[in-house]
Order: sequence, then C-alpha cells, then structure tokens
Amino acid sequence: MADFLRVLFLMSLLVIAALQCANGAGVCGRSSPDKEAVHLAPCAAAAKDKRAPVPASCCSQIKRIGHNPACLCAVLFSRTAKASGAKPQVAITIPKRCGFAHRPVGYKCGPYTLP
Repeated sequence: MADFLRVLFLMSLLVIAALQCANGAGVCGRSSPDKEAVHLAPCAAAAKDKRAPVPASCCSQIKRIGHNPACLCAVLFSRTAKASGAKPQVAITIPKRCGFAHRPVGYKCGPYTLP
C-alpha cells in the first residue's frame, strides 16, 4: 500500500509539473503566435506582395521574433496572419528582404523553406 501511495504521489507531481510547463511556455514563450502576429501589422503589405517595400518597423519586429525561427513560422501560419491576408510564401521572404545577414536560411517553415 505504501508503494502505491508513493507512485500516486510521484504521478501527481509529474502531472502538476506538466501543467505548469504547458501554461508557461509555448513555441513563442509566454506569448501566443496570434499575439505576436499583431506586432507584425507594419508588415501587412510586404506579407502580401513580394514587390512591396518592407518598412523598418516591420524589420525590427521580424528581427525580434526571428531569433526563434519556430515562433516566426508559427506567427506566419497563425489565424491572425491568415485573417490579415498574409501569404506565407511571401511572408517568409521578409527576413531576406530586410537584409538580415543572420537569418535562419534553409529553416523549414511548414511547406516552405526560409530563403
């Protein structure tokens, strides 16, 4: 009986720890991809048209999010980005269009690869 209680106690601790992690950190840390997508409002035109200029304010936000390529991909495929009309195949070109030398070239972002 004592062994059963120990196992039950340890399992309870593991479940609590897993729930704590799930509440604290996702692919974008404590922020959701949809919340991060809101910060990319200056990128709206550039995410729809490869020929549109990329504003400096967009580049600064992409640089901030781009330190975590998994988060950047999640943001590009978020409901918020889709609702804005962003095209993922165009949006993934923004880091290159911003002229970032240190960008995640070749990173698989859904069905696309970052250039």
